[in-house]
Amino acid sequence: MSRRVTVATAVLGLLCALTGRVAAQSENRDLIEGLEFQLLYVALPLSLFVLMILVYATVKFHDNDDPQPTAEDPALEITWTAATAIILLFVGIAGYSVLVSPYVSPSQATDVAGGEQGAVESIDDLPETDDEELVVRAYQWGWEVTYPEHNVTTEDEIVIPADEDVTIWLTSDDVVHSLFVSDLGVKQDAFPQEYTRLRTNVYETGQYDADCTEFCGAGHSRMDADVIVVEPDAYESWLEDNEGSQATAPDG
Repeated sequence: MSRRVTVATAVLGLLCALTGRVAAQSENRDLIEGLEFQLLYVALPLSLFVLMILVYATVKFHDNDDPQPTAEDPALEITWTAATAIILLFVGIAGYSVLVSPYVSPSQATDVAGGEQGAVESIDDLPETDDEELVVRAYQWGWEVTYPEHNVTTEDEIVIPADEDVTIWLTSDDVVHSLFVSDLGVKQDAFPQEYTRLRTNVYETGQYDADCTEFCGAGHSRMDADVIVVEPDAYESWLEDNEGSQATAPDG
């Protein structure tokens, strides 16, 4: 196999890897990856186009002993200016459509309730949503998860139903923490004396790793948790069986 064919094969394999898409496990990750691929589909052809022009110019003019300045071409300048504006407009609209999604951009409890800043001081004051709701309280160095409507509490285990909208109210007892679930595309800071809404919808059952990604002291490296996603029926049964108690997560 010639060197040229080997290089071409490697480039083709790289392009396939970049454009190949794996099914996302949650609405959050689906939105983020969708935006990434939209931008990739724009950036990749442009990068190849610029590279081809660079190679062409290098080969054609490498031995030019009498280079001349580029002649003025208003039509060409207008064309590339307009093309650049269209590309930037596309990127702006694509990015904005994802960033305004409640699955990507968090909101404060006061924003959801429409009240004044500082009005939400406890779990009882949290605004109602149409989602399944739970409260995750971060502390040095662990996570306490409370299901207010069912009086169920877990430690370092976040149990949620699959294929349902879930609102997680995040808060902190001491310093700023950050809940990060890589496989689900979920990441949100938890602030002291504030409740921040994190919204998700997970498609696949199973167990996912969660970590704190905001340095919070000597025990930061061991501040992790398990996100357990189960079928809705199993979730309801687990809540009923553990109502009023300190619960352990069901088998995924």
